[in-house]
Amino acid sequence: MAKPDMLIDDNGTIFMFTPITALGREWVDEHLSLEGWQWMGLSFAVEHRFAAGLAQGMKADGLRVA
Repeated sequence: MAKPDMLIDDNGTIFMFTPITALGREWVDEHLSLEGWQWMGLSFAVEHRFAAGLAQGMKADGLRVA
């Protein structure tokens, strides 16, 4: 099985997205404007209401998400 480009972890009120591959990191750099406070280590926080749409956009662009 191929390694995912992005790991998504449901933490209740927020989702943590972690780019795993260079492709995942490049996608984030090209498509998102993240504030410094959204980052926690290698992961960034996304509100629950935006997480599904963000994941769908990633999949539509060919990223493997898990």
